[in-house]
Amino acid sequence: PGKKVLIVYAHQEPKSFNGSLLKIAVEELTKQGCSVTVSDLYAMQFEPRATRNDIVGHLHNSEAFNYGVETWEAYKRGGLSKDLVEEQKKVQEADLLIFQVIILNRILLCDQGCQAGWQKAEEGLVSGQGDGCNQQGKGVGLSQGKLSLFAFTTGGSQEMYSKEGIGGDIRYVLWPMQ
Repeated sequence: PGKKVLIVYAHQEPKSFNGSLLKIAVEELTKQGCSVTVSDLYAMQFEPRATRNDIVGHLHNSEAFNYGVETWEAYKRGGLSKDLVEEQKKVQEADLLIFQVIILNRILLCDQGCQAGWQKAEEGLVSGQGDGCNQQGKGVGLSQGKLSLFAFTTGGSQEMYSKEGIGGDIRYVLWPMQ
């Protein structure tokens, strides 16, 4: 069987350049025998904020909400929201992760934080389930050992992302992703 690929995509306009890149990626990967799943964050109306709504049922400490503690406790009792569980399952099943993202104003975004919101499901949502570091500084989590590719568009000119440009040098903008 072919590789299982998960593409995390977020753009409000399906006819955009990002939308075209997504379409081509799905077509080409499918031709190569891959099974492709797309998480289209806009189409899903995925909630980008880390909130109490990510937890189903009672809170561990309703007096002082701590997202990390609450999601860990919810995970242990099977009380994470359906959307987070679904995205975690997609990551677990994938051999390859592709992020089709847009860079705006020197910040890696998928328009207004959709990518960051999706990452709450995949990274650092719950200790041992999301990506993060263990006490030895080694990576742990759902995407450990998986190949990840990042496809970036800027919506701007090369000059905008130069050393003198308003967006800053693209090499520095992307540095945290290395």
